[in-house]
Amino acid sequence: MRGRGCCVGFRAIQKLRSKAGSLAGVGTTWWDAAAASTSTSARTTKDASYSSDTSFAEDKSRKLQQPAATHRSFLSLSELSSAKANLSFRKSRKNGFGLETAAASFARRASSSALEDSVSEVDIENLIGEEKNCITERIRHIVQTELPSLARVAEYFFQPGVEGKRVRSSALLLVASSLAPDGPEPAMYTTDLRPYNHFPREVRRKQQRIAEITEMIHVASLLHDDVLDDAETRRGLDTVNKMFGDKVAILAGDFLLARASVALAALKNTEVVGLIATCIENLATGEMMQSRCSQEERLSLDYYYRKTFLKTASLIANSCKSVALLGEHDDEVAQLAYDYGYHLGMSFQLIDDVLDFVGSSSSLGKPTLSDLKSGIATAPVLFASEEEPQLVDLTLRKFKYDGDVDMASSLVANTDGIKRTVEVASHHSRLAMKAVENFPPAQTKHAESCREAMRFLARSIINRQM
Repeated sequence: MRGRGCCVGFRAIQKLRSKAGSLAGVGTTWWDAAAASTSTSARTTKDASYSSDTSFAEDKSRKLQQPAATHRSFLSLSELSSAKANLSFRKSRKNGFGLETAAASFARRASSSALEDSVSEVDIENLIGEEKNCITERIRHIVQTELPSLARVAEYFFQPGVEGKRVRSSALLLVASSLAPDGPEPAMYTTDLRPYNHFPREVRRKQQRIAEITEMIHVASLLHDDVLDDAETRRGLDTVNKMFGDKVAILAGDFLLARASVALAALKNTEVVGLIATCIENLATGEMMQSRCSQEERLSLDYYYRKTFLKTASLIANSCKSVALLGEHDDEVAQLAYDYGYHLGMSFQLIDDVLDFVGSSSSLGKPTLSDLKSGIATAPVLFASEEEPQLVDLTLRKFKYDGDVDMASSLVANTDGIKRTVEVASHHSRLAMKAVENFPPAQTKHAESCREAMRFLARSIINRQM
């Protein structure tokens, strides 16, 4: 039975990859270039547009179009939900959804399609790669400590070649440049080796600090997550917990959070400190939501979207807002930066959950179907359960029996679960682009190039390699 289940699971993966490939183009994108090299040389990027834009995505994602005010530590369920589980999109909507008229739906789709089609390919690494590498080099510098063993573990995922795609720092640097009155000064392309608790007076250095802090917080959360999930691989390497043990991994994560917090305090901006501190709180809250939830919550898309915001989108959204505030922009512009980060983060995680089904271990840097193996039902499963009720039972028992993971993968392959998840992610991508369109007029050609890169980054997330 075990062998047969594995065979079924393999066929299901192949089928899922085939479906996903028809939804989003597969090729060499900025995403691949950013992962392959940390150099500053220009790379030619390929991208395939995602053209499927049905009224389903518009209707199911209506609640996600307006991010909540950012002074709150999390969003309400009604604000985060793009759909109610077990509610067909063909039925009448409650809670203010309302069905669009055919004309309004067509106009909305035409507008979204035009916006997406207008996005040009951009070599993001050519724009910000050198500055991004300086940030990574500074992180390696500021995590050094009198205990070499602690420093070695803390910089484990900041080693050359294994820093990951650094989409967060990419987004932040692009936001900073897109709103700036001029391009970065040449000095900003050199690594700042001043102490981590040093107060930088230069606006660009302050914004770079946010990129550094965000990357450290992100990696700290990965170290903690790998312990909780008993993971063995990350970014193609053995995890810290596998190499050095759980206690060392937890302490390394705590150390990164501590260094990030001191660097944050050194900025001497109480609003920014509050925003980033809230992100750390949200990470812990989201992880607790994932590990401790009721049966009803386990099946709820509302709950999934809220958890996704807390664990992923919050850090990107609030960091983008912080960069705008440190650039001395007004609240309206800061909110637009937040909106961009919010939708980028939501889209990123939705596609990440798709790739857990249709990606390869080599491209992901970790095993596929890891969420199912950890007992977690993500968007593809939740959408698929509306068509395959058997998935409900599998979800409630956390896919814990032999054959459950393979069966769930096969059932998802036979539904529109992947397609519907990509549709919602694509909708978020378009809303991220729309936030950029609403920025005040660009003051330089460099700023306009960075805005085009922001739009391209939002679209590239959808086209990550399947």
